[in-house]
Amino acid sequence: MDALGSLLNGPRARSPMMLRVVMRSPWSIRIEDTAPLTVVTVTRGTAVLTYDDGTTHRVVPGDVALVRGTHPYAVGDQAGTDWVARIDTHGDCFDPTGTHSVAEDMCFGVRSWGNCDDDTSADAIMLIGTYATGEVSQRLLDALDRCTVVPMGDHPLVGLLEDEIVRDSPAQEAVLNRLLDLLLITGLRQSMESGRMRATQWYRAHSDPVVGNALRLLHNGIEESWTVSSLAAATGVSRAVLARRFTELVGEPPMAYLTAWRMSVAADLLADPALSLRAVARRVGYGTPFAFSAAFKRHRGMSPAAFRSAPSRDAAELSARAT
Repeated sequence: MDALGSLLNGPRARSPMMLRVVMRSPWSIRIEDTAPLTVVTVTRGTAVLTYDDGTTHRVVPGDVALVRGTHPYAVGDQAGTDWVARIDTHGDCFDPTGTHSVAEDMCFGVRSWGNCDDDTSADAIMLIGTYATGEVSQRLLDALDRCTVVPMGDHPLVGLLEDEIVRDSPAQEAVLNRLLDLLLITGLRQSMESGRMRATQWYRAHSDPVVGNALRLLHNGIEESWTVSSLAAATGVSRAVLARRFTELVGEPPMAYLTAWRMSVAADLLADPALSLRAVARRVGYGTPFAFSAAFKRHRGMSPAAFRSAPSRDAAELSARAT
């Protein structure tokens, strides 16, 4: 697997919030949830995302919006429309006054929610999937602006997700999880190819014959005891040449990149309570739990044990500040 494949292999929807939102104008929803990443696909009408600083993003049928939970925003038929609902930082849904929950009042059918329970009279329909902490690698999140709109035309994945989201069949959650992952990965890849993603050094680097090969070796052999010398020998260039080209194209030295990637993988592995600290350490290239714990604390600002036991939102915030 190449480096890009490894990075895109990170998204793993486990229990995402999946919802089909059906709205009649005028409508607007205030979003204050700090979920790491939300995927919004519009299948009818227009949705306008408006941030508190006045920045807007227009999402039309065929577009997929990748929205990071870094800034509150409103999504509605147009900027400035009064809210019909507000989703707070805990993911709870209230009326605009914040005193009455409307989460159940606006539910209808299977995974459907909104102020209109009749598709024929709906002005806007959106498919929404929200990832939880640890399901998307921090390196990918760091490459995204707070909102990235990706035109995807009549991509078949959108139609499949639209058909499946209202079904209630055996293993339906697994089907929806995989479709959401595929939609996200496709959107990310198209964003990188078009240059819409803000930080694309590591994406461009994978096509370089030397650095791309080095990245593949690091990602496929994360558990190996790499040094700059051994990596240079494996790529067929001198130590100095590899160090210079890698730093120029990727933006950081090879070993710094490897450590950051190991810590990102480790953070995801720590979410699995069945894996011991020793097992996590071994999988990411550390001979002892002590050596791994020291590196993790140095890089993330907290020990693996503290990271694992902390509430997911707090761990994510600390992790993001440390990267």
